[in-house]
Amino acid sequence: MKAFTAPLGHFGRIVCAGLLLALAMPSPGGGFGPAGAHAQESGERRGGGLLRFLFPRGEKQDRAAPVETKPRRPAQRRTAPAAQQPAVPTVAKAEDARRVLVIGDFLAGGLADGLASAYAENANVLVVGRSNGSSGLVRDDHYDWPGNIASVIEAENPAAVIVMIGSNDRQQMRVGDTREAPRSDAWTAEYERRATALVKAIRDRNLPLLWIGNLPFKSSAMSSDMIAFNDIYRRIVTDAGGEFIDVWDGFVDESGSFVAKGPDMNGQPAQLRAEDGINVTRAGRRKMAFYVEKPLARLLDLRDAGRPDSLAPEPGLVPGPDGAPAEIDRTPPLAIDDLGAEAGSGLLGAVVAPPNGEAKTPAEKLAREGIAPETRPGRADDFVARRPEAVVPAAAAAPAPETTGALTR
Repeated sequence: MKAFTAPLGHFGRIVCAGLLLALAMPSPGGGFGPAGAHAQESGERRGGGLLRFLFPRGEKQDRAAPVETKPRRPAQRRTAPAAQQPAVPTVAKAEDARRVLVIGDFLAGGLADGLASAYAENANVLVVGRSNGSSGLVRDDHYDWPGNIASVIEAENPAAVIVMIGSNDRQQMRVGDTREAPRSDAWTAEYERRATALVKAIRDRNLPLLWIGNLPFKSSAMSSDMIAFNDIYRRIVTDAGGEFIDVWDGFVDESGSFVAKGPDMNGQPAQLRAEDGINVTRAGRRKMAFYVEKPLARLLDLRDAGRPDSLAPEPGLVPGPDGAPAEIDRTPPLAIDDLGAEAGSGLLGAVVAPPNGEAKTPAEKLAREGIAPETRPGRADDFVARRPEAVVPAAAAAPAPETTGALTR
């Protein structure tokens, strides 16, 4: 006999649902206490689940209610703390410290900062910056350097004056009642007159003058004008007895083009110029000051104790208090073209004296007396023209052997 496997009909589903509902009803003695409520709740859950199983088509699915979510806070990026620049040790300046006055435009302000760092440990030198960032020699209505320099010198009483100006002078100049274009004949003549007046106002007070040339810029047209300005400054300052310092090569590459990154004063790669191609970074300002240190030390005779380390004698040459050589912690930079500025004619102050006595070797004769050794025919240094000798044939040179009629065995 086969097992009955026919599915439940509609009537069978109703009967099953009734039985399940009867089971889910609370007992008469249950009441509506906590136990009866719990039983009713559980029965409803069981009955509801079976009803959904028995009548799947007649039931509507409840839509899930939207769940409220709190907005997420944007994740905060952790930024690394900015690297702090090492503080430059400073010393209290002496009351009789030499005052170095730096005047000019915004580049002169950067130069003053670099010099202040260079002489921070020198109690005998005080750098005074009196620059005007937007000034120049063209806009005398904004600030008149030739007319105001006398009052500035009187107020500061400097021992030397350093000038760096011209970066803002690529503009029209009012000459009389007309405006002249930059670098025209009338513009150039008036510009030279104003530069000469500024130099004369400084030199008339018998003050040492150092005029720093302008830097190259990212704009090729601006750099071209700076080259023309530097030529004017060099000629006027040199004729007045001042000293012109050219710093151009320290801020260009091998081909003479502008570079924003290059070697600093210690030869290490560094960012010298800002992204705009005009302003100068901290390393660039210190490099400008490096070009000024030795000329300034020569003018002020800063060869005594307390001068900057870059101008001090070579460490290790001076013995320590106990007679032992001093410990070398750093080596000051030395310009390759400035070997003759010190007392010695070579590195480390060595003076090479010519040997005495009679020249014996050919090299000594050549070095002292200018007498070259005698040449030998056929040698590489034989440049004497000689008549070629007649070549004698070998047959004619050697006598022919005598012959006889007798045969020899």
